[in-house]
Amino acid sequence: MEAFVKDQILATLKAAPFHIAAGYVKKDSSHEAQWIRRRLGGFIKGICHPSENYEQIKGAGLEWNRADIPFPFDTQGNIRQEYLAWKEEMRRYKEGGIRIFAVTPYPRTYIEHGIDPRTPEGEARVIEIAKFMIRDLRGIAEGYQITNEMGIPHFTKPLTMPQAARFIGVQLEAMAPLRGGAITGYNSAGPQADLHVLMRPWLQYCDYVGIDIYIGCFVGPGSWLCMFEVLLRYLWSLTGKPVILMEFGYISGGAPKTPEEKRERLQRYGAGSEQEAREKIDFFMENIKAINPKMWERVTKNASGGYADYLFKSDYKNHFYSELPKRTVIKKYPHTPVGQAEFYRDLLPRLAGLPFLLGAFIYHWPDGRECGYCKQADCPTETRWGLVDLEGREKPSYFAVKDAMKEID
Repeated sequence: MEAFVKDQILATLKAAPFHIAAGYVKKDSSHEAQWIRRRLGGFIKGICHPSENYEQIKGAGLEWNRADIPFPFDTQGNIRQEYLAWKEEMRRYKEGGIRIFAVTPYPRTYIEHGIDPRTPEGEARVIEIAKFMIRDLRGIAEGYQITNEMGIPHFTKPLTMPQAARFIGVQLEAMAPLRGGAITGYNSAGPQADLHVLMRPWLQYCDYVGIDIYIGCFVGPGSWLCMFEVLLRYLWSLTGKPVILMEFGYISGGAPKTPEEKRERLQRYGAGSEQEAREKIDFFMENIKAINPKMWERVTKNASGGYADYLFKSDYKNHFYSELPKRTVIKKYPHTPVGQAEFYRDLLPRLAGLPFLLGAFIYHWPDGRECGYCKQADCPTETRWGLVDLEGREKPSYFAVKDAMKEID
């Protein structure tokens, strides 16, 4: 397990027992959440990365598109064409009957455009851009999530956690008086107590706090459906704010690899075993670079210790072997198209029944052609999330979501 995961677990466990218990003992009502629900017209039924087939999206009962805002300005301060094209695309969604929940850029994106949030000058520019976005997107975006999953290293770097919390907070504070009917907040990857404790000075500017939950898809421990409610109640108790499940989903394919299948994957890069790969890791990495340069780039960029440990001891091992380990599953819901469908059919009504929960965004609309982390088409971890397949054909999960959304109405 990577060091950052251990750190997050330790930080969370300091607060978790009390807040999990409090989340169940606390009176099951939230006037603020119910007021926001009424203001927005009901439970947020959202999707990530949809197509522009608006009628197909609405046919599943989905009403919101959670979309990343491209960085608005180039290094000379001119508005970028990519931003303008995205804005026009979001306008089309709006006209097509799909509402927009916008995610603001990452810290690293600011740095790539010459703005360092860690400096006073950089922070001032971050605030200016936050104000620009909420003004410029008025009438298009009705919700904002400030950046994404601070605490996950490849999203947070090079900021520390206190710097990341401030990066979020100053934007929330700047946008609060300008938001009009829109709602603003931030999210975390899992419970992540350290981030939420650091955010306390800025919770007054939040309409909600978000969380991303992927039970049974990345790690084995705690793979029970009830963990969704446990974690949501925990966050509600910890922050006192209405909650949005900003990302959740379930993989519709994937299984453990046999020893022979793993050996074949190792042989592809010039080793007959993990031990042999460790003993000649430089040679092994050179072969990865030649055959799969994107995998090589990912490993060399993110490995905090040795490359072999990153490949074979972190959760990247699932990517390397293109597998889902035996215990990485919710037992009642196998990683099959039907298992994925039953997951949504059972979970969505339970979520909508939580009075402090404003809504949820399914991850995500289409299956993927290749994994974004290892660039392998057979890696299930990032290629089998869709409600529709690569050709846009509706999977069993599409119809399960459709049925569940009708019940929520």
